[in-house]
Amino acid sequence: MTEHTTSHGEPGLSVADLLGIDPLWIATGILIAIYAVMITEKLNRAILAMLGAALMVLFGIINQEQAVAGVDANTLALLIGMMVIVGITSKCGLFQWAAIKAAKVVKANPTGILIMLTLITAIFSALLDNVTTVLLIAPITLLITEALETRVFPFFVAEILASNVGGTATLIGDPPNIIIGSAANLSFNDFIVNLAPISAILLVVVTIIIYLMNRGPLSRIPASASERIMKFNEAEAITDTALLVKSLFVLALVLAGFTLGHGYGIAPGTAALGGAALLMLLAFGRQGADKQSESVHDIFAEVEWVTIFFFGGLFVIVAGVENVGLLEMLGEKVLELTDGDLMKASFLVFWASGLLSAILDNIPFVATMIPLIQSTADTFGGAEAIEPLWWSLALGACLGGNGTLLGASANLTVAAFAEKAKQPIGFVAFARISFPIMVLTLVIANGYLWVRYF
Repeated sequence: MTEHTTSHGEPGLSVADLLGIDPLWIATGILIAIYAVMITEKLNRAILAMLGAALMVLFGIINQEQAVAGVDANTLALLIGMMVIVGITSKCGLFQWAAIKAAKVVKANPTGILIMLTLITAIFSALLDNVTTVLLIAPITLLITEALETRVFPFFVAEILASNVGGTATLIGDPPNIIIGSAANLSFNDFIVNLAPISAILLVVVTIIIYLMNRGPLSRIPASASERIMKFNEAEAITDTALLVKSLFVLALVLAGFTLGHGYGIAPGTAALGGAALLMLLAFGRQGADKQSESVHDIFAEVEWVTIFFFGGLFVIVAGVENVGLLEMLGEKVLELTDGDLMKASFLVFWASGLLSAILDNIPFVATMIPLIQSTADTFGGAEAIEPLWWSLALGACLGGNGTLLGASANLTVAAFAEKAKQPIGFVAFARISFPIMVLTLVIANGYLWVRYF
């Protein structure tokens, strides 16, 4: 019988003990049930994560203190801070300006616009995050494709692929990277040095494929459509020049905090929240008390709280299965399969994360894998020795997200825009294009891992 401590730290019997069931089986059952229902998309994932977290505590798998300790505050702070910064920055029209300017740079050539939107999506996904980026780029894409009188499908597919490839490059680019960086104590610079090179290579490969696939159909769009695009005035997109300057100033400070803060013990979450507070001060500080309160409420309303609560619940679920030893058992199985060989373990983690992230949301998968990888540190020679495993996990999860519409949050976000515009992206239609491209990027990335680390 396992001993359970109450929320006050006093020894007591857990529900698992009273039922006479091994906590390992209960925790595993909760994890599988939550994942199974999540895949069906019948229930909102935040509801599921919070329910799973509550069950872990109610069944005595972990106590209240362990649940709170299991939540990665740095990850949540980073997400909330960046969401606030981007929410304010989007008010000035910077992203709309960039998209229209890019279209006009290529003389509104449809194929050129496709390539430019692909590149812009990748770059913004690396500097902000891919979900936020597609939220900003998708409406502009719909506007441009409407003017071109063409389907939005190839544009949205290109942007999904680019968002996941671009998001691979940095700590803040893709939610899995945020979780990995916080758990493994990897800095913003570590991600740039290790993942930006392969991300850039893969972006070139994906862009070439997108160009070759679409140059024929897009070349048949009449010139009159391009002329409509050229009449767009990008200057009108900038609605608040003063806010633009303030936003760019704060973004520069936050990025500096990401790159320099690690050496001074400043976590990315602190830099992001500090930047968010500073930008709110600069944007709303001169407003009257009532107006200021209204502005702050409006900005916080734009934070993706569903995502935040999903992460919070998920961290507690993972803490539960880790506490009962499930992940340690799986870690031992991984070591058995790889004979304790770091390269074999790295490639196994890479391909497992790549292929499974194509059919599961990569965020819960990564959250589950992190303590499993941590459990192998002693075998491979410590925390520094297992660094290739972290890069394998990050690469696999981010690139695997391109496999299907379910693979990443950014994919589902774009799909929602397409459905709202009555041009839905079919699961099979998307996978027919994206899955082979995903496999190709995984093969190239596998070669990069071998050359770089082994």
